[in-house]
Amino acid sequence: MTTPAPAHALTTTRVLRSEWHKLWTVRSTWITVLTATVLLLGVGILMGATYTSDGGDSDVDTVVLTLYGSQLGGIALAVLGILVTAGEYTTGMIRATLTAVPRRLPVLWAKAAVYTTVVFAVSFPTALLTFLTAQFFLSDTDQAASLTDDGVLAAIAGNAAGVTLLGLIALGLGAGLRSVPGAIGAFVGGVLIVPEILGMLPYEAMDTAVRYFPTQAAGALGSATPLPGAASPGAALLALLLWAAAALAVPALLLKRRDV
Repeated sequence: MTTPAPAHALTTTRVLRSEWHKLWTVRSTWITVLTATVLLLGVGILMGATYTSDGGDSDVDTVVLTLYGSQLGGIALAVLGILVTAGEYTTGMIRATLTAVPRRLPVLWAKAAVYTTVVFAVSFPTALLTFLTAQFFLSDTDQAASLTDDGVLAAIAGNAAGVTLLGLIALGLGAGLRSVPGAIGAFVGGVLIVPEILGMLPYEAMDTAVRYFPTQAAGALGSATPLPGAASPGAALLALLLWAAAALAVPALLLKRRDV
């Protein structure tokens, strides 16, 4: 018969519970989550309500069209990821956190796990609701679709997974840079803008490489039909997972080597 852990013992469950409570007790979480939800749903309804079959967008993937707002909502959720890590350095709370968890790395893993769970749990049902609501307006157009159509449900789930993994990359940047403005600048510049600039270079090898960059990979995940010049969904998901792993590996190494 095992002896129960003492009341003061440090366990994975308690570290996770602590990070869960910290996430939901700050206003920034509610603001960013609500902003992302409103943007995704609002833009989706707008796209559905204003779409006409003769408007020249008939070649756009239906899921991409209805979930276009995820590009804006994803930025809000990326900011949340940065605040989850870098925000503690700004307020100084990180000192108390790492004093309570002296091994340090469990804190980073718990933050990543809690953030991933929350963002996907918010993103997927919101994307699902947005698609269904937009289809109410698109039912008599050439963009009419249903969840049972080939690739639609997988693309909606892929959209949510892409948004979540992009946010996880932002969380890693926040943990590594320990600065909210610096991490936001790095995310916008490095993740959103630089790939677009590299994609304009007249080199075939660069075109091939760019399709596996985070935002491009996330776009491939969220499309029900293959996008021209994009990675396959499986390759895109693998690329995003590797980017997220790298974004977390760097601060994990620094967390063990640097002072608070």
